[in-house]
Amino acid sequence: MISSRDNPKLKLVRKLETRRQRDKLGLFVAEGEDLVAGALEGGWELEFALVDAARAPELPVRAEHVASQLLAEVSTLGHAPRVIGVFRAGRPEKKLPALGLELWRVGDPGNVGTLARACDAFGAYLALSPGCADPFGPKALRASTGSIFRVPLADFVPQGGVALVAHDAPPLTEFDPSLSRFVLGSEREGLPEEVVAACAASATISLAGPAESLNVAMAGTIALYEWRRSHG
Repeated sequence: MISSRDNPKLKLVRKLETRRQRDKLGLFVAEGEDLVAGALEGGWELEFALVDAARAPELPVRAEHVASQLLAEVSTLGHAPRVIGVFRAGRPEKKLPALGLELWRVGDPGNVGTLARACDAFGAYLALSPGCADPFGPKALRASTGSIFRVPLADFVPQGGVALVAHDAPPLTEFDPSLSRFVLGSEREGLPEEVVAACAASATISLAGPAESLNVAMAGTIALYEWRRSHG
């Protein structure tokens, strides 16, 4: 049983709280039974698992017991998990469906995780540009509720997509139904002109109230729903 704060595995979990270390080491941390199970089921390669020695859950993989207080200390959760898994970041190969979201510099991890959850719900893929929040950071993983491990991931390619903009574009309900990739930008900056120009079309979500725009996670979810609705 691990009973020292200086244990290398505990030190590694603490390191992986930062994106810099996750990118450098090619590893990420999943906390809690649901996220660990989701990563295993999704085909992500487990480096090692740590479980609370006082309340260890049943797992389909070998795990090392850790003193309860020490596991709680390395956790980012408000309530200490019973299991922490460290996984390799190399994503499993998955075929991309026609429907997808292309995110341009969406820096809020909660929005990235929520959009991953929406993609999972509507059978879409998720693509991230440089400058997006890390989908394997703790906040994004929690917001995705494990969906990130099931959703096909891709690199950002706006060509042929539909740019979702706040104003001065046809309503989303009137766009060409053969187009099935939606390009969204951050709420503060939106999409730059060159990204919009690379897209095949632009569309906006019509609003009935005085709000200037929608949260990017809401907009992306509506776009996916509208496409699924129009395609029966």
